[in-house]
Amino acid sequence: MAVEDRLIFLISKVCQKLIINLQKAFSESGVEVTPIQVMLLFFLQKNDGSSLTQISQGLMLENPTVTGLIDRLEKLGYVKRSDHPNDRRVYLVHITNKGKRVANKALPIVKRLNEQVKEGYSKAEIENFKKVLVGAFNKF
Repeated sequence: MAVEDRLIFLISKVCQKLIINLQKAFSESGVEVTPIQVMLLFFLQKNDGSSLTQISQGLMLENPTVTGLIDRLEKLGYVKRSDHPNDRRVYLVHITNKGKRVANKALPIVKRLNEQVKEGYSKAEIENFKKVLVGAFNKF
């Protein structure tokens, strides 16, 4: 089987390279969080005070994964939890000023890498690629 036919292998290798490049760029810029933690901070910048379920749905991650991310980010002072005003079983997650600063520092790095991924492809190719990725994600 040609390597081009091994889609799972190719996708996993692309993901590995992207994460490695993001981590390296973050490290070189003094951003002391992981790419997935940055995703959560970006989400909270737009959806501050979200519940665990809202964050999980927004990031397309399982609740236990998000709980672990929140635990680590809270220990670092990037997010804080508060009680839900109407439901004692739910807590809300808020981004702190420290979290906003690191997210703002990470944003141009993520944008730059995103543009590098798109280099050399037409808008139509990029739109088709996004459709393939979303379709593959939804299958699983």
